[in-house]
Amino acid sequence: MLLAIDVGNTNIVLATFEGEKLVHSWRVRTDSRQTADELALMFRGLLAGDAVQITGIAACSTVPSTLRELRTMLGRYYADTPTVIIEPGVKTGVQLAIDNPKEVGSDRVMNTLATYHLFGGPSIVVDFGTSTNYDVVSARGEFLGGPLAPGIEISVDALAARAAQLRKVELVRPRSVIGKNTVEALQAGIIFGFAAQVDGIAERIIAEIGPVNAVVATGGLAPLVISESRAITHYEPSLTLIGLRLAFEKNTP
Repeated sequence: MLLAIDVGNTNIVLATFEGEKLVHSWRVRTDSRQTADELALMFRGLLAGDAVQITGIAACSTVPSTLRELRTMLGRYYADTPTVIIEPGVKTGVQLAIDNPKEVGSDRVMNTLATYHLFGGPSIVVDFGTSTNYDVVSARGEFLGGPLAPGIEISVDALAARAAQLRKVELVRPRSVIGKNTVEALQAGIIFGFAAQVDGIAERIIAEIGPVNAVVATGGLAPLVISESRAITHYEPSLTLIGLRLAFEKNTP
């Protein structure tokens, strides 16, 4: 089986694929202080429960310190396993049509690759993570760029930290957009506010590039918003992992 590893600022998401089929997936907290040996212990613990035989590994990371330890771990514990780490020089088939391609996070490249494979282009990806990333995919599968906005959890944490009478609340849909108490008022601002942000930014992107095939939501916090957004047409929680699978296929016999 192929093991796909997506290291984000908040979570590490892993999945195993048998061909095109996603078999198992896991989500664990990212700790930039973890060593290579600690990563190996965690990965082997997750994989051992299902006696998974790993025949290939594809990985991407937006956390430099974790990427360094991940490389060490893969070299030490999976030296004989074909491995593809997404970085400059790796074949993805995605043209980076922006000012400085070196600035693009590998997760955004994988989202572009998977979206074009699944839905064609032009399309828009909305990735709800530590930041909310909008990835714009051209009709030819190019990455055209896209806005970056503070993520949902960052916004909630900042509000609770800076406002004396406000606090963190459970992120669920309130009874109405007009909050009748502090908790519901915060929930309404967060849930409906981010949904309106998605709709507004998607509308402006479409005004620039024309109609799109799909507006695809992904990321751990996407379920909070997708039911309230008019713009989102598809939800694919494993989008980045699918991109890793496709990139692995492009770089191995």
